[in-house]
Amino acid sequence: MSLRVCRSLQNCKAMQSFKSMTEIGHECAVVGVPKTIDNDITLVDRTFGFDTACTEARKAIDSAYIEATTNANCIGLVKLMGRHCGWIASTATIAARNVDICLIPEMDISLASVMDYVAEVMRRQKYAVIVVAEGCGDTLITSDGGKDAGGNKVLADIGPFLKDAITKHLKSIDIPVSIKYIDPTYMIRAVPANAFDSIYCSVLAQMAVHAAMAGYTGISVGKVDERYVMLPIHSIVDKGARKVDLRSRFFERMLDTTGQPSFAP
Repeated sequence: MSLRVCRSLQNCKAMQSFKSMTEIGHECAVVGVPKTIDNDITLVDRTFGFDTACTEARKAIDSAYIEATTNANCIGLVKLMGRHCGWIASTATIAARNVDICLIPEMDISLASVMDYVAEVMRRQKYAVIVVAEGCGDTLITSDGGKDAGGNKVLADIGPFLKDAITKHLKSIDIPVSIKYIDPTYMIRAVPANAFDSIYCSVLAQMAVHAAMAGYTGISVGKVDERYVMLPIHSIVDKGARKVDLRSRFFERMLDTTGQPSFAP
């Protein structure tokens, strides 16, 4: 079975299955394969699908760049996946190398600072490329607290909100602007795996089968420090989602790539 990031051991389906099998004495191996396109599972190096998602996300950013640079006073605004973390948005931003502003949920952001910087960029180069992770719909603005059919919190839609806020602000200070908004959600997740993810998935599947046939249960397979290993399921799910460390070289690399400030209040 696959293994999603869970907030607690009680909510982890794999752990529930393992405990239930143990309680009734049923001989059934429960082996997880870390599953989340957001790459936010603790301990493992990378989750399958993340590399493909970043590859496709970069294409969306490149489209936004072309729109922004071939139209007068234009901003290309791209909303990317990442409910609780900004791995896809920041990784794709670093890969594209043509983004002026990248906003992720981990950042403590002053909206006023963002607006001022957007104005500065537009005055300087007459165009801008902005990337925002969907999770900012729970940090920059507040959702209504509702949940979807899968039990996940419904986030406020940060894309249209940011588009309207930027348009209103720039027009208030007499800076002409047109915004091309791109939301490529299903173009990123509903695509064939690239070469890396195809091989990675195959190896993870083989590892899971070998683990089950060897008699292991209550574990998950994964890649840690470039080595394929078996981990107790609880060692992954009881730590919550892995987020971008704002003190890391990775985050500093993203800031250096965009040239943006931190936007802290």
